[in-house]
Amino acid sequence: MTAPSYEQLAALVAAQERTIARLQARIAEQDARIAELERQLAASSRNSSKPPSSDGLDKPAPKSLRGRSGRKPGGQPGREGRTLRQVAVPDEVVMHEPGACAGCGAELAADGPPARIIRRQVFDIPKVTVRVVEHRLVSRRCVCGTLTCAVGPAGVTAPVAYGPSAAAIAVYLCLGQHLPVERTAGLLAELFGTPMSVGTVAAWTARAAAGLAPFTAAVRTGLAEAELVHADETGLRVAGRLHWLHVASSARFTALFCHRKRGTEGIDAAGVLPGFTGTLVHDAFAPYARYPAARHALCNAHLLRELIAVVDFHTAHPPAGADTPPGWCWAAQVIDALLAVKAVTDTDTLPDADILAGHRRLIVSAALVGAAADAGPPGAVGRRHRALARRIRRRIDDYLRFAADLRVPFDNNAAERDIRMVKIKQKVSGCMRTLAGAQDFAAMRSYLATAAKHGRRPFAVLTELTSGNVWIPATG
Repeated sequence: MTAPSYEQLAALVAAQERTIARLQARIAEQDARIAELERQLAASSRNSSKPPSSDGLDKPAPKSLRGRSGRKPGGQPGREGRTLRQVAVPDEVVMHEPGACAGCGAELAADGPPARIIRRQVFDIPKVTVRVVEHRLVSRRCVCGTLTCAVGPAGVTAPVAYGPSAAAIAVYLCLGQHLPVERTAGLLAELFGTPMSVGTVAAWTARAAAGLAPFTAAVRTGLAEAELVHADETGLRVAGRLHWLHVASSARFTALFCHRKRGTEGIDAAGVLPGFTGTLVHDAFAPYARYPAARHALCNAHLLRELIAVVDFHTAHPPAGADTPPGWCWAAQVIDALLAVKAVTDTDTLPDADILAGHRRLIVSAALVGAAADAGPPGAVGRRHRALARRIRRRIDDYLRFAADLRVPFDNNAAERDIRMVKIKQKVSGCMRTLAGAQDFAAMRSYLATAAKHGRRPFAVLTELTSGNVWIPATG
């Protein structure tokens, strides 16, 4: 057998080098894909923006970042409870006499003053019945021959109609307590003992929402003039397609608005942020940065979840040959520094300038390590981690805004609380059938949330609305 020539061996080595290069590229691609899949599998409500309901039944025990407060569980001293208490003047008093003596069996006289009275009150709801009021419009003929008919009360135009209280109950059940229209009609028919159609309930909700235009304008004005506003958005399926519910809220006002777009077009259509000049609290969603007139404060709760995801991945896949100490992770250093600053602001005091500067240096130095080109895992996961580190470095002032102004909160939970009801609505009733219906729901949730912030009871403001007198909060 003839030995291969030098040219043949060189060609074989070159072919093997090309094969090795292809295999290495494929391995690197597969490593990146595996890392991304592992990140998705490890994602939970603890380290991402996924809701807690997506964690499943076998989710691990939650690990709080707040630490121990030292307080016992339950109501704290000074808290006003909601225990049912006796009233001074009951609606009805029923006297119960003992009859015979429990000792000798003698008859007890009921005409003298009692030795003691034990008061026990029962709170119950009487049977719900419909009260029918008939309005008779009398016509009189004048001596001149003209026939004049009396004018009925406002809104009484049909031979038979429900009153404003019935409409308010339906609107509250449907848009306030998230019952579907059909179930609302069935419940009211059962309670009232009168026919109640789905069309009637749907008409009530649409008519009530249509009367909220003055309220919506006042709330937008109040938010645009506020010193601090929270903003957020969440997905909402309308007519089978993904839409977005935008929220802008303050301590006194809540404005919800449904739009087809998530970004600037939808935010502008909500009518609050284009003219806003105060402090805007939000997550790092890029379109919010397009409002330069506002002073921005970023949500640290979102940031902590992103940092925890980095720490979890680093723990599961410790880097080999890294220059950093074993077990050290740049994201953990950022978490520790952030929570240390938060511990100071939780006492309603601003941190000392030197202390704040020290924690700021820890955050920046850690972010510089995380943003290094050779830092992090390969592929999309590494790019995600490095992008997070660069964002922290670039927007450190916005993340630490809460440490410079006690009016600025650590997180954006206020907006998330106002927007949470849409998720409950989706779980109970499913998606919205029309964009108009979604807009009605958003307007009514704005009305009820704003009323609650002003100490108004929801049924009271809904009764005013169905009576034709929409409640409008003062914006001054």
